[in-house]
Amino acid sequence: MTTIVGIKTKDGIVLGSDKRASKGFFIGSKIVQKIAKVDDTLAVAIAGQLSDAEHIIKVAKAERRLIELRRGFSLTIKEATRLIANIAYSGLRNYQPYYVELLVAGVDRDGAHVFAADMSGAITEEDFASSGSGSPIAYGVLESLYNKNITNSQASEIASRAVSAAMERDPGSGNGIDILAIQNLQKEAVT
Repeated sequence: MTTIVGIKTKDGIVLGSDKRASKGFFIGSKIVQKIAKVDDTLAVAIAGQLSDAEHIIKVAKAERRLIELRRGFSLTIKEATRLIANIAYSGLRNYQPYYVELLVAGVDRDGAHVFAADMSGAITEEDFASSGSGSPIAYGVLESLYNKNITNSQASEIASRAVSAAMERDPGSGNGIDILAIQNLQKEAVT
């Protein structure tokens, strides 16, 4: 029970989340970090079982680093997302599923990307996405305010409004909003 949003902008990406962790109808924590920054170019927003998501992210960070060391260059955001989705799917295949839905977002040499990934191993690239119990409400805000030419600053405001709207009607979302923005990589000037 949560609300997370991801928005692709002309400047990069923005992720937003609420801070409430639920245990059934009990509020287990009011200060949970549901956005994990993997590095300066990649971050993951978490909906679902927090411990499962933290494990997937920890394993993915290590695997990603090993792959990059072996091949000598960075993974694209899509490759990193596929790695995370494969780890999630491995749990399902082993009859020990990871109960998570993730928004994987970041920037690479091809620009900004927002992917939705779940425990089935499926990934979809979106201009904006939301997940968690408050996502139907958040999508209403995202659908009405998003356009392809927004900046990270504008998207931060939209993400905040989407999560805030969800917190008003969804009992599983609340206790504040976290926002993370990542800027596009600077293009090197050709001389």
